[in-house]
Amino acid sequence: MSTERLIAWGHEMRAVHERLRQALAAARETVESGGDTASVARDIRLFCWGFCVALDGHHASEDTALFPEVVRQHPELQPIIAKLMQDHRMIAHLIRDLERALQSGAEPALLLGHLDGIGAIMTSHFGYEERQLLGVLDTIEVSSTDATPRSFFGPLAE
Repeated sequence: MSTERLIAWGHEMRAVHERLRQALAAARETVESGGDTASVARDIRLFCWGFCVALDGHHASEDTALFPEVVRQHPELQPIIAKLMQDHRMIAHLIRDLERALQSGAEPALLLGHLDGIGAIMTSHFGYEERQLLGVLDTIEVSSTDATPRSFFGPLAE
C-alpha cells in the first residue's frame, strides 16, 4: 500500500469531521431563522435527519471498522478507543433526545439547546479523537480491500 493512501486516512477523518460541523451549523441556522413553529420543525427535521444519520453512520463505521483496525495494529490504544466509543454512545443518546423533541413539536429555543449540547460534545470528541488518532491513522496499514473511506468514516466520506 502506498504512503499516500495511508496518509489519506488522517485527512479523511478531518474532512468528515468538518462536513459534520457544517451540517450541525446548517441545522442550527435553520432553527434560528425563525418562522412559525410548524415550518421550523419541518425544516429542522430535514436538516437534523441528515445530520443525525450522518453522525450516527460516522460513529458506527468507526466502531465497527476503523477502531478494530487501529486496536489490532496498536493494542496500547485500547483505552483511548474505549473512551471514544463511550463518547459515541453519549452522542447517540443526545441525538435521540433531539429527535424526541422534534417529534413533540418543541419550541425553537429547546431545539437550539439540544443542538448546542450535541455540538459541545461533538466538538470536544472530535478534538480528542483527532489529537489521539491522526498520527496513528497516517501509519496504519490496511490490507483489506473492503477498507474504504466510507467503511471507516461513514456516509460523508468521499
